[in-house]
Parts: sequence; C-alpha cells; structure tokens
Amino acid sequence: MIIQTRAHPRAGFIGNPSDGYFGKTISFTFRNFHAEVKLYETPELEILPSKRDHSSFVSIHALAEDVKTFGYYGGIRLLKATVKRFYDYCVENHVRLHNQNFTIRYQTTIPSHVGLAGSSAIITACMRALMAFYGVRIPKPVLAGLILSVENRELGIPAGLQDRVAQVYEGLVYMDFDREIMERQGYGNYEPLDLRLLPPVYVAWREDLSEGTEVFHNDIRGRFNRGEPAVVDAMKYWAGLTDRVRDALLRRDHAAVGPLLDAGFDKRREIYQISRGNIEMIEAARSVGASAQFCGSGGAIVGTYADEAMYAKLVAHLEPLGIRVLKPDYAAPQQETP
Repeated sequence: MIIQTRAHPRAGFIGNPSDGYFGKTISFTFRNFHAEVKLYETPELEILPSKRDHSSFVSIHALAEDVKTFGYYGGIRLLKATVKRFYDYCVENHVRLHNQNFTIRYQTTIPSHVGLAGSSAIITACMRALMAFYGVRIPKPVLAGLILSVENRELGIPAGLQDRVAQVYEGLVYMDFDREIMERQGYGNYEPLDLRLLPPVYVAWREDLSEGTEVFHNDIRGRFNRGEPAVVDAMKYWAGLTDRVRDALLRRDHAAVGPLLDAGFDKRREIYQISRGNIEMIEAARSVGASAQFCGSGGAIVGTYADEAMYAKLVAHLEPLGIRVLKPDYAAPQQETP
C-alpha cells in the first residue's frame, strides 16, 4: 500500500512576521501548488532524492542556477529531520511504533524561496505520511509546533508558527500568539475563519527575487530581543492590524481590508532592508489600484482587487515584468482524524 499525502502553500494575509514575536496573523492556504510525499513499506528505511537533490548537471551554469533556486541542501534534509523529530516525539510521549520500515520520497510544485512556505509544506506532508504509516494521532496545535521544531531545533532555521499552523489547519486561520497564552499552553489560540469572508484576492511572485527565511529575517530577532523600540512597536502594530482585518472580514467590509494590507507592508519597509525588486513588485501592483504586501519573507505578494477589470490590469501590468499572477484556489480545512 502506498501512502500519499499533500500540503499546500500558505499566504500570510496580515500580521506577519509577528508570529514569531508573540503577535497575531491571518493566513490562508491554496491548492494551485502542492508538496507531495509518498511512503510505502520496504525492507529497509530509505529516503529517495527528488529533482532538487540531484548532483549531475549539464554545465557549470546549470549548477549555479540550481544552487540559486534550491540552495545547497535540497529537500532530503527536510525529510530526514522530520523522521527524526517524529521519532523523538513518539519516544518522549511513550508512543510505541511498529518495526516495519519504509521508503519515502517527495516532490513539490511550490515556487522555491519566495515566502510561500514551501519547505514547511514538505515537512507537513512528510509528518502526515508518518502519522498514517504508524497510526499515530497528534492534535493539530501540537502538530504545528512539532513541524516548526523540525526547522528550528533540527536544522537551525529561524521561523515562526504561522506557516505550520496554516498548513496543518488549512483554509483561512486567525492566530493569536500572545506570550501569556503561549507560555500557558505551549501554543497559540487558532481560530478557523470562513473562506467566503475574503474579498477578491490575488497572489503574485517572481522567482528571481527568491531568498530563504534565514536571509530575510537576519537581525530582526536580535533587535527584538534587545528591545529596540522600532521593532517591538512594529510587532504590536502588526498584531493590531490583524485584529482590524479580522473585524473587517467578519462584518464583510471588503473596502477596509486593502488599506490595512498596504499598511502592513509600509510598516515592514520602515524596519527591514527590502530589495529594490521586491519594492518594485509592490509598487507595480498598487499602481493599478490593488493592495499589496508580502506573503511571507519576500519574492511573493498578496493583495486585494476591486473587480475583474482591475484583475485584468494587474495581470497585464505585472506579467511583462516577469511577475506571475494567480487567483488562489483555496485549500479547504483539514478534518480531524477520529
């Protein structure tokens, strides 16, 4: 029997990157792309390479382009670290695992390093496959934290909970990472919202602007820990914007949402050094009347538009600049396994 699991990209709609700093966010997942893991029983445990893990190239230029797109490590390290953390979790929680081995492989269509949570999607899909193979059930809030620990604890990649919560729950999720709540229960308060509350939304990206979370978040953690007022205040500001967007969605005030998304990026621009290419992408989208802010760490943007005429202008204006535009096909929320 072959176990096949998927996870989808997420767009941080508002509030990021405050999720790693006791803030609040709203995110949604969409099915236009996916990370897929296949797992089946075999005599030995084996992790098979995917396209981004190959080591044979047609030229030195091809090698350089591959490293630029996928980095030096590919996705095998993600699977290996996920299996390790899953095993540790089971040992720590006295969950007995059977002795069968497996072969596991992955593939992904999610654009790399553009802030769409492609790496955590691979980890999430892998964790789902392991849970199915061993018959282990992990509560959603705990599972999101476990997925985050794969990157934080095992691989040393700085990240917050937002991506993993969104990909575990799927759909549209409001997240509150208040410090007191986090310290009391070990995770935040997560509230699924009705996807029908969203106004017309687009996602756009350009892969030539890609950079990993490790690069984008450089010294923000240090500045926050040192209590730098601009950074501390920005995290509170983004949390406040999240509540304002949630309230606007609940009262179906679509006109109020776009300016709040714009305000989120404008505040980010005040404390981050953002590449000219990313700023140009934001400005290009706004020039036709759409709102725009980062989906995550840069390279992809999310925003609202008024109607089909504006969406057509958005596509016509952005695509000649090498920017791809789509309407998200929302991923429905995952149901709890009995």
